[in-house]
Amino acid sequence: MGRGKVEMKRIENPTSRQVTFSKRRNGLLKKAFELSILCDAEVALLIFSSTGKAYQFASHDMDRSIGKYRSEVGLPDSSNPQFRTMEFWRSEIEELKRSINTLEARLKHLSGEDLLSLGMRDLKQLERQLKIGVERVRSRKVQTLIHSHRRIVSDHATLLKRREDMVRQRHTPCRRPVEILHKELHEDNTRLQKRLKELHDGNLSSTIVGENVCSMFQQREKLLHITASNRKEGYVSTIGISNQNRLRKTSKQVKELTLDQSPLSRLKRFRTPDI
Repeated sequence: MGRGKVEMKRIENPTSRQVTFSKRRNGLLKKAFELSILCDAEVALLIFSSTGKAYQFASHDMDRSIGKYRSEVGLPDSSNPQFRTMEFWRSEIEELKRSINTLEARLKHLSGEDLLSLGMRDLKQLERQLKIGVERVRSRKVQTLIHSHRRIVSDHATLLKRREDMVRQRHTPCRRPVEILHKELHEDNTRLQKRLKELHDGNLSSTIVGENVCSMFQQREKLLHITASNRKEGYVSTIGISNQNRLRKTSKQVKELTLDQSPLSRLKRFRTPDI
């Protein structure tokens, strides 16, 4: 059974390409040797692989054969610096082209394209590379999510702390006036009890004043209780501020009442505030 015709195109599989290169290189070197012996010919063979490795065969001397070739075809002398520079850049360009072709083929394989030319060994190696790449991508994704979550939690905690400070600053001014009103209430209570005892043996006006003072004292207790409740709940309302103003006004009236010596004048000047 004869061999099938080989399609003349680049072998995409690197392993298959290397095996084919080795076989055909050895065959070519053998043919060159046979040609030099059988025909008494001066043969010089120079081969470069895809990786840039050089293989050569010369029946006599390689340098002499190359010199004869240059003289025959009229090539410039290789000792010329300009010629060496051009040769250097030409070889660099060829090397870059080979590297680009290799990278393009590898990129196609990683994208799942042009896999028909790969053997089982190459496919397994490609599968391992893809698994490693997927694991790295997932690990980086998890790290990014964790970092984003921590940043959101930190921003939320900072916002809550800022709101807490604002609420604390808003409620702090209410505490001191209530404490002062408590102190004034106890002082007024002591003075009222003392004055009521002095007025107990007085006339009707003193009795009326005593009843009104008691009513005023009860109203002060009620207003103070409302203000204290507002302070305990941790907020200051418009009603609480109004109650504090009424307490101050009532406290002033009580002081004027206790300092006035005339019962009738106390009765005329006294007016119970409405809640």
